[in-house]
Amino acid sequence: MPLENDLEAETLKQLEKLEKEVSLIAPVKEKKVREELENLNAYISDTRHFLKQGDLVKAFEAIVFAWGIYETLLSLNLISKTR
Repeated sequence: MPLENDLEAETLKQLEKLEKEVSLIAPVKEKKVREELENLNAYISDTRHFLKQGDLVKAFEAIVFAWGIYETLLSLNLISKTR
């Protein structure tokens, strides 16, 4: 099942990459931004859950949503990296 293997590999690659990026986010004081970071982390957690369940489509969707939140916060300068 090459497509499933590719989907799982890409999801894991994006998950690892995003977790590294999230670990570099500087502390945030604004409540709404912290809430969005909680949502981001919830999608990361969902990704791991769906991978364990073998639901590769939902896992991929969850990591895509997480990236969307991260990139939006970054592009609006609502978060910054510590390094």
